Amino acid sequence: MADRVWQWTGRTADQLRAALRLTNEAFAEHLGVSARSVADWRRKPDMVPMNVAQQVLDTALEQAPEDVRRQFHEATGTGSSPTIEPSLGGAHRLVEDPHIGRALEWLDQAATWSAGQARAKVAAQLAELDSQALHDRGQRRAQVSQQQLVWALASYYGDAPEGYGRYGARIGDTETATTVLTSAEWLDLAAPLLGAADRLAVTTAPAPEPALDDSAAEQAVARLAEALTVNVQLVDMPLYRLDSTDVCAGSIGGQLGVDRFARYALTTDLLEAETVDALADNRPVAPGQLPLRDRYLPDFGAVLDVSNRLCAGGTLALCAIARPASLLRPRPDYVLMIQERSGRVLNAARRLAVIPKGFHQPMTDYRTDAQLGATLLREMEEELFGRSDIDNTIAEDRHADPMHPSRLSAPMRGLAESNALRIECTGFGYNLISGNYEFPGLIVIDDEQFWTEHGGALEANWEASGLRQVSTLDRDQVAELAGEIAWSNEGLFAYLQGLRRLAQLGGERVDLPAIEWELW
Repeated sequence: MADRVWQWTGRTADQLRAALRLTNEAFAEHLGVSARSVADWRRKPDMVPMNVAQQVLDTALEQAPEDVRRQFHEATGTGSSPTIEPSLGGAHRLVEDPHIGRALEWLDQAATWSAGQARAKVAAQLAELDSQALHDRGQRRAQVSQQQLVWALASYYGDAPEGYGRYGARIGDTETATTVLTSAEWLDLAAPLLGAADRLAVTTAPAPEPALDDSAAEQAVARLAEALTVNVQLVDMPLYRLDSTDVCAGSIGGQLGVDRFARYALTTDLLEAETVDALADNRPVAPGQLPLRDRYLPDFGAVLDVSNRLCAGGTLALCAIARPASLLRPRPDYVLMIQERSGRVLNAARRLAVIPKGFHQPMTDYRTDAQLGATLLREMEEELFGRSDIDNTIAEDRHADPMHPSRLSAPMRGLAESNALRIECTGFGYNLISGNYEFPGLIVIDDEQFWTEHGGALEANWEASGLRQVSTLDRDQVAELAGEIAWSNEGLFAYLQGLRRLAQLGGERVDLPAIEWELW
């Protein structure tokens, strides 16, 4: 039996850090988690990390030098074993991770396999996969530019139906195009997301439950095996499903059902990887050449017919925080936050995106959480303000109201009290890469004292590998950033639509190039 602590806590995780003689930052890098998670374990000794973190800590202990293991066992009183077996890695999660278990159960049912057949198929692939080969493939995927995806899918789908078009824009001398299908009525909405204009409502309508053919089922098996091999987060939480829309200037409405993340991850979320891999391998992107796209999203009719498919999605927002003048910045401005997505996320891995960005999903109050503003507030707490206890990929949450005022972070509590927070929806569209619905937004914090008090504490969570700051007075940098090849399509959509609205609201804090959108 390999050395392991059967249930890690913040205390035992920090004792392993101490035995390794690592700082918080070095321990986080050693494990492949965020420094914030490590700090939380140290600050909250009784917290219980989720299964993904448990497995990462197991592996770190099993691979530690003998003297480190001995010191750890002495400190924790857990006892030790004289020999260490190789890390169980993904095989351990395959057996013990309840989220993977639920995904396997759904796959058995959808593929009409006997119980346990999906687990056996994943285990067989897991034994053969080479993690280095998967890492290399990830690097090849990262080389596929956003514009390559745009033109590949334009070739696949052809001309957009009347009244619709793919979103593009000119900013300064930079021309951009995206894979987001939208219409003129869905742009420049300026819809407030902290009030009555946010009208998305939850229904009890069941989702269509398609049976998987052999090809789709085997692709789902491959997704699970690869996720386990490279330790990608896959948490089977409830997920909103868009069934109908009622979107117009100043107002967001529509009907939502409730689905499961595992079903999405093993079906339509596979479309982006299939397309990116075809481009990376110089294979054609055309009808008849992409089996999953041909099945799930073959034409514009399927894209727009959300009532008969699983249409998951989310919201993301360009965040603009007022800053006072300083020695290096003689004029007050807004700072814009742009994230570089981690390779460990399922959605938009290794791409640029605005922050916050999150799947539209409920926490505890399914009807109230249906509002887009609820998702953005939660993602601000998690991705910028350090609330790891509401990140369902890090720790189980059992609080009746995770966003209760008494539980808010100091930055969020300050915003609530100062009334300095503006959140708006700037558009709507369907991303042709996956069929996801996208609600881009703009978050503006107008109180420059907020940056003075909290700017130094803002830190991206594990979903990002880095953050960039852009000043709204730097016209050239704002325009140049729009032309970078690493953007996710929804990220670029939100960036450009957010800038258009910020130009109207920002006053002397902004000096932005003109941005004109077009549908093509």
